[in-house]
Amino acid sequence: MKLRDITGALEAFAPLSLQDGFDNAGLQIGLTEDVDTTGVLLCLDVTEAVVDEAISKGCNVVVSHHPLLFHPCKSITGADYIQRTIMKAIRGGVAIYSAHTNLDNAQGGVNNKMAEKLGLRETSVLQPKADNIETGAGLVGTLPSPISQELFIQQVKATFHVDCVRYNRWTGTMVSRVALCGGAGAFLIPDAIKAHADVFITGEIGYHRFFGYENDILLMEIGHYESEQYTREITRKILSSQFPQLRIIDTETNTNPIRYLI
Repeated sequence: MKLRDITGALEAFAPLSLQDGFDNAGLQIGLTEDVDTTGVLLCLDVTEAVVDEAISKGCNVVVSHHPLLFHPCKSITGADYIQRTIMKAIRGGVAIYSAHTNLDNAQGGVNNKMAEKLGLRETSVLQPKADNIETGAGLVGTLPSPISQELFIQQVKATFHVDCVRYNRWTGTMVSRVALCGGAGAFLIPDAIKAHADVFITGEIGYHRFFGYENDILLMEIGHYESEQYTREITRKILSSQFPQLRIIDTETNTNPIRYLI
């Protein structure tokens, strides 16, 4: 199949019209969409090591969650890793496609995958798009049965393979209703409270955002990479269902730039 078939399948699931205004999802690098696909490497972030891996494994397409080209690139001199990655991809004939906030906001997207991993039921979008309540930012759902906050934190740690969870404080209530958002979702805290969630989980909150909600909701920050690590399962399912013969490989490169000493 052609590169355009790959991008078409991804955009049928997560249309670019769903991306937030600040975003730059879509085809990042691709000299022609008529090129034949030799294999697809799935990753969260695109780095030089990821492009090297794609080339070594005979994959001429990389599908990432985070866009390589997010901020304007005014020169390509190899001065930083983004410029070097661009140069390496073009020289190696590797196309790069990113499904970012369009995949966050899509029905069945990143937040649905997080909810699935936690076993949430009766889910709904926290901040729906005006034209479709099934798409939008964040998600809220219900656990099969209420559990204590301490046990729930341990469950989240195990589910997302997290060494360290940052939280505000235990309110003493049981956890039944859970709100979440992959990546940097602190902007949804008021929506989570409005949705009567007992806890809100996201990748990044930030120090000052933790203030003021101690009596309203349990806030949990699990790490940006950790919250979105299962995104590759979504893109794999999209592509494998459309193209059963397509060679699809998960990256073996750990692109998380953050380390924990515990």
